[in-house]
Amino acid sequence: MLYYSSLARVASAISLLSTLLLCGTASSVGSVLSRRQAPNIPKAVFAHHIVGNTYSYTTNDWANDITKAKNAGIDAFVLNIGAQTSYTDTQLANAYAAAEQNGFKLFLSFDYAAQGAWSISSVVSTINAHKGSAAQFKVNGLPLVSTFEGPDNSGDWPSIRSQVGGIFFLPDWTSKGPDAFHNNLLQYTDGAFSWDAWPQGATDMTTTSDKAWYAAVQPKAYMMPVSPWFYTNLPPDKNWLWRGDDMWHTRWQQVLEIKPNFVEIISWNDYGESHYIGPIINSGVPSGAHKYVDNMPHEHWRDLLPYYIAAYKTGQSPTVTADKVHFWYRLSPAAAGSSDNTAGNAPYQPYTDPNQVVQDKVFFTALITSPSTVSLQIGNGTPVTFTASSAGAFHSSTPFNGKTGTVTIKVIRNGSTVVSATGTPIVASPANGKTNYNAWVGGSG
Repeated sequence: MLYYSSLARVASAISLLSTLLLCGTASSVGSVLSRRQAPNIPKAVFAHHIVGNTYSYTTNDWANDITKAKNAGIDAFVLNIGAQTSYTDTQLANAYAAAEQNGFKLFLSFDYAAQGAWSISSVVSTINAHKGSAAQFKVNGLPLVSTFEGPDNSGDWPSIRSQVGGIFFLPDWTSKGPDAFHNNLLQYTDGAFSWDAWPQGATDMTTTSDKAWYAAVQPKAYMMPVSPWFYTNLPPDKNWLWRGDDMWHTRWQQVLEIKPNFVEIISWNDYGESHYIGPIINSGVPSGAHKYVDNMPHEHWRDLLPYYIAAYKTGQSPTVTADKVHFWYRLSPAAAGSSDNTAGNAPYQPYTDPNQVVQDKVFFTALITSPSTVSLQIGNGTPVTFTASSAGAFHSSTPFNGKTGTVTIKVIRNGSTVVSATGTPIVASPANGKTNYNAWVGGSG
């Protein structure tokens, strides 16, 4: 099995940080955001799907993923493909066939980091093989195409565009930073996708990077990244985390602030980095990741997407028609086990104690139809209550504070429980002595 490592992906933040701190790009973005006229493109939400993790997939497996994505309000899968994978053509054919049969859309993202650069001829033949499919996602009648990295091959794209009869091109060339992208690379594209989806150190994610990229691509299109989590511990030395915690809720609030043309969720099935929102497919989990992925489902994160996506597309909070509650947490206090040499931040960033980056809390988001009380109890501890004073999405958290046991969460109205859910017990220390920094995600459905 081939797993697409994302080690090269995070190196993109180096030049981005330099640009933001030294060039002052973000300082003038407020006026750009207020005056920019975005392209006349319907908003859409995509999920990053790593084809390298689907070597065992059948058309039915693709159909299962597609059904789950459609039910969550996702408009298309972004199919990440490496240049030298033997089963890419087979799986693309399976994916497009399943999407055609199920009324779903797809588009290609050429990965220039996992296995090296793509040749012009291979990119052209791959686009041409699928551009006529009814499942091909198009913008202004042209197939949408993206990349993971590859800015050194930016000069290939005029020829590619010509040979395939036109594309709408939104590459991820985050490694160059927004200023260099604007000055040297924007000419080759129809906008950009940023991979800068996680905060550095013991801080929460902000929109500083998004505003810089938004300004850099104007008057073209911006595709904004949204991700719920990040933890990786893969051999030989890919071993770090970034803060997730509240981000699956707060990042969607930032989407409402930025109002990007598109949103790309990272990811559907990148198990090795713990930000998957799709089902866990055993054959797709990379060697070394089972220890932190097995029995750690994330699918209930998707249950919140119809609400968030509707708010993004309409600009208004949708009416909640059924009470739901969804929650996530790690299964033990961070410091209760060995960190297994996990770092807080990537290797090129300043080292931060991972146990300072993550927070020992249970995080939750309740979708409520009218004012309610939310009760959260860990084990036999005293329940903590929260007042949700209006209908809509209510998000909060509560610390472990030394409590262990089953997590129980309820939405209560007029003295009666209207919906509830229970989660895997929090334990005082991990059984194997090593902290699992991945999240367990549950919900009421």
